[in-house]
Amino acid sequence: MSKSTELPGASGMDESQISAFLTWLDIQKGLSRATLEAYGRDLRQLAEFLADQDVNLEKPETVQRRHIQAFLAYLYREGGAKSSMARKLAAVRSFFRYLLRMGYVRENVAAQVRNPRQDKRHPSILNVDEVYALLDEPGKAAVPDARRHRLRCRDIALVELLYGSGLRISEALRLNIDDVQLASGVLRVMGKGSRERLAPLSDTSRGALGRWLEERPHLIAPGELALFVGARGARLNRREAGRIVKELCCVAGLNVNISPHSLRHSFATHMLSAGADLRSLQELLGHKRLTTTQRYTQLSMDHLVRVYDQAHPRATGKEGRAPDDT
Repeated sequence: MSKSTELPGASGMDESQISAFLTWLDIQKGLSRATLEAYGRDLRQLAEFLADQDVNLEKPETVQRRHIQAFLAYLYREGGAKSSMARKLAAVRSFFRYLLRMGYVRENVAAQVRNPRQDKRHPSILNVDEVYALLDEPGKAAVPDARRHRLRCRDIALVELLYGSGLRISEALRLNIDDVQLASGVLRVMGKGSRERLAPLSDTSRGALGRWLEERPHLIAPGELALFVGARGARLNRREAGRIVKELCCVAGLNVNISPHSLRHSFATHMLSAGADLRSLQELLGHKRLTTTQRYTQLSMDHLVRVYDQAHPRATGKEGRAPDDT
């Protein structure tokens, strides 16, 4: 395309173009509703920022790399997390890639902006003893009434599933009753990008799910298909799931701050420690790329190094020394 050629649609672009982009993502990429909503929020935030900079997103060809860099600097000054900044930049890159594909711009200026350097943060995980306490102790604790007993059955089934099968919390909450095959010991799971997989059930998960399925009819709203429901009988939400995990930690006497996703991290780390190969773990976790799974290798190695430094007499910083002869 020559520089003198007018870009189609370069004028008259408004928020409907963002909506068109989101529709395109939904159809072409099959992204979840939560992801699409996040993209929409990020792009509208960019539009508001550019308006304050006297750059109109209705004319995307006027947006330059320095404007995207200024947007990231603004997010940093506002105290945004680097992971959040990287996510917003990814949304902007994807949007400008779409504009380039449709002929609204001649280059993806967002692709020229580097991601902010991320802090090295390892996910919170439980050790094996803590997992046993979390999964066993709440089942022994007394509950005041039959309704609370039913909810406790639900809670234990949920955490058993998150740890026993390594599901994302979104995957567990998306499960319907007919996705569970107790007899064959598998679940039909819809993962990211609408990728379906079969996840195995541990023996304890099967038992916990069996007990919950016996109690579930007493709590569900009419016509509800969700496997896990809240106190009012509708599909359980993420906030309630987070509260459940924290409550069970308290019941088990664990002084830790973990989320539902921490149980997935614990599953992956413990599987690697027990000798699982990366390819098998990739399938179990539903990762599209092996590199995503490989981060758990680094996590396990970091743990081993910490144990070594704390325990070995000749580790760096240790006062003691091993004897010359053994």
